[in-house]
Amino acid sequence: ELRSKLAELYKSSKDTVSVFGFRTQYGGGKSTGFALIYDSGEAMKKFEPHYRLVRYGQATKVEKASRQQRKQRKNRTKTVRGTAKNKAATKDKKKKK
Repeated sequence: ELRSKLAELYKSSKDTVSVFGFRTQYGGGKSTGFALIYDSGEAMKKFEPHYRLVRYGQATKVEKASRQQRKQRKNRTKTVRGTAKNKAATKDKKKKK
């Protein structure tokens, strides 16, 4: 909603506007935040952080295992040496399913 209003106000496309960091004031009724308006969509993709591009639907989120699962896999591979590390990493996947 704010992106489209800012785009209209500054005569640009909604896809080139990035809004973030909003804080509501005590008592409500007023919020302050930050906005960036880029020259083009390519410029936005180049300079904007990935998580904000995901938020605006211009990038896809990278799906990965939960932090705890990654740590458990890392610690499991520390107990073995060499090529057995691959087996130790895949063994936990079979157990969880």
